[in-house]
Amino acid sequence: MRLSLLPVALCLATPVHANDGFGGLSATGLTFGKTDSIAMEEENLFIGIDRIAVDYVFRNLTDADVTGEVIFPLPPVGVWSGYESMMNLPEDLSAPDLVGFTATVDGRPVQVAIDRIAIIEDGYDEENPPSKQYDNPGRDVTANLQRLGIPLTLEIEPVRDALLALAPAQQAEAKSLGLAEFYPAGQGISLEDEVYAGWSIVTRYHWTQTFPAGATVRISHSYTNRPPGGVFYWTHPPEDWQLYFKEQYCIDEGTSKAMAKALVGSGGAEFGNTGTAYNISYVLRTANSWAGPIGRFTLTLDKGDPRNVISLCADGVRKTGPTTFVIEKTNYTPDRDLEILVVQPLPRE
Repeated sequence: MRLSLLPVALCLATPVHANDGFGGLSATGLTFGKTDSIAMEEENLFIGIDRIAVDYVFRNLTDADVTGEVIFPLPPVGVWSGYESMMNLPEDLSAPDLVGFTATVDGRPVQVAIDRIAIIEDGYDEENPPSKQYDNPGRDVTANLQRLGIPLTLEIEPVRDALLALAPAQQAEAKSLGLAEFYPAGQGISLEDEVYAGWSIVTRYHWTQTFPAGATVRISHSYTNRPPGGVFYWTHPPEDWQLYFKEQYCIDEGTSKAMAKALVGSGGAEFGNTGTAYNISYVLRTANSWAGPIGRFTLTLDKGDPRNVISLCADGVRKTGPTTFVIEKTNYTPDRDLEILVVQPLPRE
């Protein structure tokens, strides 16, 4: 890693080319539309493997109260994602809250509403991957599903049953809208009628917030981190297929060596330089919806175990403990989102 405006170097680590991966969620900050009235004076962000917590201080810059909807959106989750092995989501996908989201305003708990919308994602774009598309996640198809009687759930069976119960004309409409593909019995590998659902669900946590004229408001929220990841393999020097990850996570010579050292013999000699990686994404650019830059920004990273290695592109990283690192900035305008990789060795027998 390089100590420059975006790349960081410490003994922080890198991502993994996962052969067997599991899906999960990236994370976003609070949004409030685009306002010139409310400034974010402070943001204290904590990111660990299992938990994310944020403390904000907002100030109303005007001489009038400002009221609006504060929203925390999760990234899109494909309805058919439940078929992925080791999906890093709750086992009960019928629950409306996937991450145990809680919030306080000036130290008092706030009642958070939860809603879901269905979207058709526009596809992967290397220059603008889904974790960076918080402002335009895709085409909203919620009304189409409601009209066809399709439930807004991540549970596969109710969705499958509802789609297969549609009349032929409705199935044709669902197909033309890009909602689903239908496979009659005998086509493909199934002897029964089958269907593939093509939309994703976006879960949004929100509440109505008043920012009093000229005053500060402290908002805090926390939730369970459920990042994607998978099997991680690393050698030093890196192999050709690993160079993409080297650039993405700003891995320098020292970090590359540290990763290989941490993983050598991990879990036993038969596994080689293999471990587990967590790919944590956090959308920082939602902060740009507030007025001006972030006055004081503090990011605390916790890699979870001293043996783990963590990597990201950032500057000014300080190690503050056996597992923690801190980045501090003033008058900060994020121009990219966080992509963090935590690599952990397999347990040694």
